[in-house]
Amino acid sequence: MDKQRFKRDEAEDEFNDQVISIRRTMKVVKGGKNLSFSALVAVGNENGLIGIGKGKAREVPPAIRKGAQDAKKHIIEVPLKGTTIPHFIKGVHCGGQVILRPASKGTGIIAGGAVRIILELAGVKDVLTKSVGSNNPLSVANATINALKKLKNPKKLSELREKDEDAIWQ
Repeated sequence: MDKQRFKRDEAEDEFNDQVISIRRTMKVVKGGKNLSFSALVAVGNENGLIGIGKGKAREVPPAIRKGAQDAKKHIIEVPLKGTTIPHFIKGVHCGGQVILRPASKGTGIIAGGAVRIILELAGVKDVLTKSVGSNNPLSVANATINALKKLKNPKKLSELREKDEDAIWQ
């Protein structure tokens, strides 16, 4: 059991975290206004693992720390095909839509804002993206994660269908 805990701690150390957005929120009370901060944080190992989380506190650093802890709880695995994603995919969350398209090697990440941060931390090097609808960072980030969750692993799918990998993915 100690070995598993050690491996888990070691794995958590290799994650990089990056702040996507920080928002200042206010609550009006009898004595005045209570300020607090909400932070949206992405955590990834740049090798196919990514998660996003939200933290809220009275100051910025604790909000970021809480967001990073929440992101580590919600990590997903992203199937990669070389340096890009295996196929075209569309993710939707509330008013935000994100379209991800595979790109040839050397293209880079053609994206901005939350989508770029998430894809960089996931380890995707070449991809074309389009964000449609809402430009709210929370909606865009969740739509990106939704799209990455829907991606199919080419190797597993070719084994399941008992066909050659190249016959399925063109």
